[in-house]
Parts: sequence; structure tokens; C-alpha cells
Amino acid sequence: MPRLSATVIHWFAATWLVLLTLLAPRLAAAPFVPSGQPADNLSASIVTFQPGSLYWQRFGHNALLIRDVARGRAISFNYGIFDFAAPNFFLNFARGHMTYRVVPNHLERDLLNYQAEGRWALEQRLNLDARQIGLLRDYLEWNVQPENAEYGYDYFISNCSTRVRDALDYAMAGGLKPQLVGHPTAATWRSEATKLISPDALLMVVMDLAMGPTADQPIDLWQQSFAPLALMQALRGTTVTDSAGRVRPLVSYEARLLPGGRANDPPARAPDLRLQFLLAGLALAAILIGLAKFRGAATARWLLMPIAVGFSLLCGFGGVLLMLLWLATEHWAAWRNESLLLVNPLSLWLAASLLLYPRPRWRPALWTRRIALLLVATSVIAVLLRYLPGATQENLHWALLLLPVHAALAWLFWHAKKPADEL
Repeated sequence: MPRLSATVIHWFAATWLVLLTLLAPRLAAAPFVPSGQPADNLSASIVTFQPGSLYWQRFGHNALLIRDVARGRAISFNYGIFDFAAPNFFLNFARGHMTYRVVPNHLERDLLNYQAEGRWALEQRLNLDARQIGLLRDYLEWNVQPENAEYGYDYFISNCSTRVRDALDYAMAGGLKPQLVGHPTAATWRSEATKLISPDALLMVVMDLAMGPTADQPIDLWQQSFAPLALMQALRGTTVTDSAGRVRPLVSYEARLLPGGRANDPPARAPDLRLQFLLAGLALAAILIGLAKFRGAATARWLLMPIAVGFSLLCGFGGVLLMLLWLATEHWAAWRNESLLLVNPLSLWLAASLLLYPRPRWRPALWTRRIALLLVATSVIAVLLRYLPGATQENLHWALLLLPVHAALAWLFWHAKKPADEL
């Protein structure tokens, strides 16, 4: 009997351990249940903050604000909190596996931070009734609990602005979304993102190159509200229905909490790079051909080599990056990127051959010359794809930049003295 009792005890302990292990995730992810208590002494607002000068601040920020007039307290709920010191932060960022969290803070502290950065802050007081504010309060109080505070971040569909938008839609019993979904805009994911990041020109062109055709789908107001300033503007045209059935403007009034300045305001639209890229591509192609014409001079060969090798390395490693974004990450906006026809990993093969260009008797092999022609052909295909029915990807400016240079390199390879056709 003692041995049987010990066995039974061990069996029960193991069973409970398994049950607790299985139940723990469910308990942590328990659904939100509102209290049903109205909030007679509270008001709700959305506070939008101007974009900043640092690259991660370029998109602006917004937060939900709950004011308690009786207590003289104002708490802002910020969904854009991340930590550079988190384990594997940059690796997770590259893979598209980012975790952000919502954190409450006293409004005064938030304003001090943004004031020090010279950024304006605009409050939009919401025309929600006591029942709707009670729902919003309950949801936010549940959401900031440690087991609920973290969420999977996605730049376009799950960020500080979309979380604010969705919480507000919940408080309005789904009354916000129908007013924004299907309302067309002139924007795409690409145009909105590149517009906001355009003050950082290098980062803008890298982001633009990394995005595929999905980023060029037209977006409606609901989707465009991933950008805090776009949500701020969209709310100005929306309404809310209270418990008595009265329809009122959602925003009752607006007030500047911080003056800020205009230096960090984004431009009205994304820059058009076609002319600049075409001129740059033609200039670089002319330089390569001009130096190749004087190949007999050692100075010309040594000047051409780093230019041609640098271009080929950028295209080659750029192509590797685009492939990794498509095949090995969750960055859906970068999938099926047709710019792989322009920045191709095969350029690395050319770079290896071009390192030997300063030799007086440089002889590119047949396969190297064929690869140079292939890169011209794929660049032409990238241009032609733009004019096919149903084509969406906006990468013509990249073709205008890269096609002339690929053609110049192909000319360089095929006008070198021909070796025997061996590998």
C-alpha cells in the first residue's frame, strides 16, 4: 500500500503539472470582459505627436488619453513602446518578429519628452458618452496588465496608431470602421511610408527598394490610418452615435498641447525619383564607357575598377537582401519583389571578374559576358512588366537608374578582347 500511495501521488502530481501547462497560455490569453460601469467623470481623447528628427520618430506617434477631471489626472496609453536592449532586437526586427507593448504614463511626463524634442502635440477630444468611455477605460485597464500588454508589431497593420484606432472602434461598438473602410485615398503603403521617411533620403531609397508589389495596392482611410497623422485627419470627418441615438461629430474640439515647429512635418507627397534616377544612371553609364575607351591607360583602368565593382557589389548584395526578405522573413510588403530583376545576386559574379580589370590583358570568360547580357535582359523585363495589365509595382525609377549602368557594363565586357570560350 505505501508503494501504491506514492505511485498515485506521483500520478496526480504529473497530471496536474500537465493540466497547468496546458491551461497557462489560455489563462494568460483570457478574453477581455468589460465591467459595464459607465464613466461619468472621465473624458477620452486622442493625442497626436509630430514626427521627430530620428529615423524611428519619422512616422509620428499617437496615444489614447483618459482624463479624470475629479482627480485632476490625465493618463496616456502608448502602444509604441519597444526596447533596443531586448534580446536579439535587431535580428527579430530583420525577421519581422517584433514585440511591442502598451504602457500607461502621466500626460505631463509624455509632454515633457516631446517638448524637449521640439515636437508639437495635438489633442482631439472625443464625443463619447459615459458608457462608451467606460468601455474604453475597461479595455485599456485590461490591456496594460503585464500578461496582456505585449503585441506582435507590424509596421502597416499593427502599430501604435492602428492599436489606438482599434481600441476606439471597440468603444464605439464597431462604429468607426465602416466610416473609413472603402473610403478611397490617393495613397499606397509605399507612398505613405516613403513620404514619412523621406527626410532621411538614404533610408527612404532602401525602404523603397525593399518593398514589393503588395506595397503598391491602393489603400483606404482605414488602412492609411497606420500613420498617426493620417488617423488624426481621418477622425475629423467621422461621427459617433450615443446611447440616445444622437449622431454627433466624433471630435468635439482640438487643442494644441505643445506648439512645436514645422521643421519635422512630412511633405505632402512622396518624392518622384524618376528624373533624378535617370540622370544618375545615364551619368554613371557615361563615366564607365568613357573610362573604358581609355583602357590602355593604367589610370583609367584603376579608376573604372572600384566604380564598376562597387556598383556590382551593391546590386548583388541588394539582390541577396531582397531574396531573404521574401523567403526568410515575415515582412509581407517585401514579398515577390520584382526589383530582383534589377538588383540581382548574379552581379556578384561580375564583381569578382571586375576586380581583375586593371590587368592589361584582362579577359572576361564567355559565361561572365553572358551574365552581363542576362542582367540587361532582366532589367528590360522589369521595365516591360510595368506595362502589363494588372501590374502594380512602382519600380520604374529603379529601372531608369540601373538599366543604363547594366547596359554599360555589358558593353564593357563584350568589347574586351575575346578569350577562348571557356568558363
